Amino acid sequence: MGQAMDQMKMINQLRKVQKDLKNEIVEVEAGDGAVVVQINGELKIKKISIDPDRVDLDDIHELERWLENCLRDGYAKAQEIASDKMKPFMGKLGNLGF
Repeated sequence: MGQAMDQMKMINQLRKVQKDLKNEIVEVEAGDGAVVVQINGELKIKKISIDPDRVDLDDIHELERWLENCLRDGYAKAQEIASDKMKPFMGKLGNLGF
């Protein structure tokens, strides 16, 4: 009975962390703010903003590089946040059958 209660407590804690990650937003930019990307702790893109005044449409490859850089850096930062928040549970998840 005590083990079942511990498992339920851990599952509730994991749900809370997941909810927290959903609300954790990482924002990265490239091209001096020409491109801004927001990614949450669940690794979902929340918003991409492109400032048309700072983009040279004759050099679309530059815009593509800025987007790639923002996405790469944003995902890396969001993964780091998620990893830090999940560390306390990693050793315990095996006890739950995960």
